[in-house]
Amino acid sequence: MDTNEIIDKLKKQGKSIAASIAEIKDYPEPGISFKDITPVLQSPELFDKVNTALSDLSKCFGNADLVISPESRGFLFGPVIADRLGTGFIPARKSGKLPRAVIEEPYGKEYGTDKIQIHKDAIKKGQRVIIIDDVLATGGTAKAISRLVERLGGIVAGYVFFIELCYLDGANLLGSDKVLSLVEYK
Repeated sequence: MDTNEIIDKLKKQGKSIAASIAEIKDYPEPGISFKDITPVLQSPELFDKVNTALSDLSKCFGNADLVISPESRGFLFGPVIADRLGTGFIPARKSGKLPRAVIEEPYGKEYGTDKIQIHKDAIKKGQRVIIIDDVLATGGTAKAISRLVERLGGIVAGYVFFIELCYLDGANLLGSDKVLSLVEYK
């Protein structure tokens, strides 16, 4: 199978998995339709299917040296994918959560602003990194992480998301050709 066939197959799986995602209207604010992945996490079979699919999507970007994911829900998938790919894992954390010297990047999100940090020694020059998160909304978090990767001399191989809220156009901010998502809400 070529890469496009793999992606098409995984997108079909994503449509069946989407039925297990609960949508909560007006949470955490009026007008927001929150995608609750808790039912997927509660099912070992579904959780395994999602992680297998995200691993397969990650492989579409070629070999990677590292996986990086932001807290908190990105941590549910990133370490598992890193293990399956045989790479290291880097936690991207909110300010004040990492114990050693860090670099930091501010970012906007769909309902506010924040800062994200990684350790200064997390990435070596030329290492290929895949950024994995649970949801792509506006793309602010992933873009901030990509700037951190690049500041340390790393190369963003691609971005992989469990869910993409296409109507918020976050993939455009990241470069659509580098974004793969399992479940899409249009």
